[in-house]
Amino acid sequence: MSETTQFRTTTQHMLKVSKVYAKHTLMGGLSGFQSPIGLDRHDRIAALRTGDIGFVHSWDINTSVDGPGTRMTVFMSGCPLRCQFCQNPDTWKMRDGQPVYLDDMIERVTRYKDVFQSTGGGVTFSGGESMMQGKFVSRVFHAVRKEGIHTCLDTSGFLSKDWTDEMIDDIDLCLLDVKSGDEETYHKVTGSQLAPTIEFGQRLNKAGKKIWVRFVLVPGLTDSVENVENVAKICESFGDAVEHIDVLPFHQLGRPKWHELGIPYPLETKEGPSKEMKKRVHDQFKAHGFEVY
Repeated sequence: MSETTQFRTTTQHMLKVSKVYAKHTLMGGLSGFQSPIGLDRHDRIAALRTGDIGFVHSWDINTSVDGPGTRMTVFMSGCPLRCQFCQNPDTWKMRDGQPVYLDDMIERVTRYKDVFQSTGGGVTFSGGESMMQGKFVSRVFHAVRKEGIHTCLDTSGFLSKDWTDEMIDDIDLCLLDVKSGDEETYHKVTGSQLAPTIEFGQRLNKAGKKIWVRFVLVPGLTDSVENVENVAKICESFGDAVEHIDVLPFHQLGRPKWHELGIPYPLETKEGPSKEMKKRVHDQFKAHGFEVY
């Protein structure tokens, strides 16, 4: 299938570039992005499907948090999972984000090209669930990689079936969240299924991509010896793609957002893991030959 017929087609009429719509364009929203608020609902949906616009929650510049070097991290709106330890429940609904033009996003990313290249950084798309707006994200990746900018996808892999091999080609690194090693715990944590995460990790390995696995350690939820062993075995199925595993200790920094949104927080009284627990989990992964952070 050709590039044009698959997912990199820009249909200009969907954006209704005209003086009428220009009057309704919000300038300065989301730190300088133009927002196509003049589009009617039908055209917004059409432009979303082609990736001509994306719904963005926020973005920031950080160092060594969401991939190597200095990075622009873009938080997309919308997520199909409902993780008990989610730090950003304000990104669950796509409609709560701001629509941003594809060209504006590409321009914003390439603006930092010199910084990225001097630090070994690049752009990371996170969320929410970045895979939920695959056409937009993959088109940005395709464009900025031509400029020599490193691309990173932060995802649960749950929507892996929506990503073609061509889209995977434009991923340099994936921060893959393996939230549990068994189906029962995974469903308890996320409300969904584990299999798509495994499938996506294996596809990344087949494509020769790199993976940083992320595992959130929650006492009484994801910490059992058996569950950690299962996570390690899943990571082994990703072959040489896995560069390291990040064990992320649970914390309560996301709790205020749940309260603000009026959503019952299931981990209200949960404490973070002890030093002993963290060491045990690190040692389990190391026993499987992984570098662990």
